[in-house]
Amino acid sequence: MSQLDPQAQALLDAAAASGLPPVYTLPHHEARTRMRAAFIQGQPEPIDRMEDLRIPAEHGHIPARLYHPAPAEILPLVLFFHGGGWTVNDLDTHDRLCTLLAKDSRSAVVSVDYRRAPEHKYPAAVDDAWTALLWAAEGQQVLAGDPRRIAVAGDSSGGTLAAALALKARDLSGPALDQQVLIYPVTDYLDPPTESYVSRSSGYSLNLPFMQWSWANYLPEQWSRDDSDLFPLRASSLAGLPPTLVLTAEFDPLRDEGAAYAQRLKEAGVPTEHWHYDDQMHGFAMQTRTIARARRAIEDVAAHLAAGFRGQAGGRP
Repeated sequence: MSQLDPQAQALLDAAAASGLPPVYTLPHHEARTRMRAAFIQGQPEPIDRMEDLRIPAEHGHIPARLYHPAPAEILPLVLFFHGGGWTVNDLDTHDRLCTLLAKDSRSAVVSVDYRRAPEHKYPAAVDDAWTALLWAAEGQQVLAGDPRRIAVAGDSSGGTLAAALALKARDLSGPALDQQVLIYPVTDYLDPPTESYVSRSSGYSLNLPFMQWSWANYLPEQWSRDDSDLFPLRASSLAGLPPTLVLTAEFDPLRDEGAAYAQRLKEAGVPTEHWHYDDQMHGFAMQTRTIARARRAIEDVAAHLAAGFRGQAGGRP
């Protein structure tokens, strides 16, 4: 039987000892402050170039941040979307993760700060993600990136956005994507619950009440269970999508829907790798300073991205 990584368990124990109320019980602006305090700690990871950008959009602009490990070179592009239930987290909470991905994969990573719920409900985040992809694919000189080699990536609800982009790019005949990386993504609705929603619904870093809160913030008054921009697992076909890497964690309510998405991709003939971390919980990729296996996981993901851009199999070590 799998056991949670002791370093992950220590994080849970510290959170329980703090006595703080759960994030999902707070007003959304207070929840954002709490998450920033949790993730923005210590000195930032160094990188040769980091620059805040403004992506033009119909509603004004979309904040973004470029991470470039070799500014004198034109590198492949990774468009990254942060998780946080479409409600919390931002460029700063995911700063270290994006820096590590850029350095370890030798890619230019563009982290996109899409509009968040509840102020901006679906489809605002998807629209911003799509706008960012079209902008990057135009070959922006500021990125020092190759628009012919683009990957989309994201964690949790950001993984949902990355998956939705891959589907839209396929259905609208471009931009062409080299690959997608989905880190414990949301791919379906929480009801009816999967087995992992039942067995892992409480006691870990992500629980059922947080997901209920997130969906309530994100979903508009009218929505469809068959909308693949919301629920990629519900897409009628997954054929023709770019090579995909899916990460899942054992102690995560989203475990089963992530695994199901990977299986459907394989059945559709999409080159797919599914890496399951049997001793980790949701959000572990954000804990590279406190969980040793999380740091190794990001190194492996970066190596996979680099190999994919070279047109090679990026298998897990």
